Amino acid sequence: MSDSLITDIVNAGVNPVDQILRTDRMPHIWCPGCCIGTTVNSFARALIDSKIDLGSLALVSGIGCTGRVAGYVKLDSFHTTHGRAIPFATGLKLANPKLKRRCLFRRRRSLRHRGNHLIHAARRNIDLKVICVNNLIYAMTGGQTAPTTPGHSITSTNPYGTFEPSFNLPHLVEAAGAVYVARWTTFHVRQLARSISEAFQKKGFSFIEVISPAPRSISAATSWATDSTP
Repeated sequence: MSDSLITDIVNAGVNPVDQILRTDRMPHIWCPGCCIGTTVNSFARALIDSKIDLGSLALVSGIGCTGRVAGYVKLDSFHTTHGRAIPFATGLKLANPKLKRRCLFRRRRSLRHRGNHLIHAARRNIDLKVICVNNLIYAMTGGQTAPTTPGHSITSTNPYGTFEPSFNLPHLVEAAGAVYVARWTTFHVRQLARSISEAFQKKGFSFIEVISPAPRSISAATSWATDSTP
């Protein structure tokens, strides 16, 4: 984005991502401290910086807090059923090959319910861009253990500690065949936006994991929000 454009935007008091968002649906429903909105901001900035034809892009999201993303963006979007975001996006590609990009917002819950979809999409190298917001637990439903919950964590479903090893998602999709893999946190907003822009330029399956806090839910249900000692 040029300096002159930034100056014009600042002087006009306009947020540049407003052109991507459905501002009439704000404020959003996400809890204070949740960084899904931060991820959406980086996503919107990546769209602007990449100068992508928005008519060539479709956004698919699943169930849960991240699934609400589809309703907050001015894009062709689909809010799918539980754990089916990747199959729906694959169907979009088959039905309309002219779609240049299909972007998915997923939560780590989809890994447990439909992890095979993620693995096989990477193996087939389907031209999808997956942004996985990972808060390491089932936060919205009560703090249950998830496939990415750190070891020895005390959760509502593992009161004596979680002993199953957690998935390393970037390693998983890289081994399955993804052409672009990245991991950032919601603190790294500029790096995340740049990474999403890079994924848009890749043909094939791209996966970006975004480590995100869920302080309201995690602190009430787990021990590792403040204490990482086993």
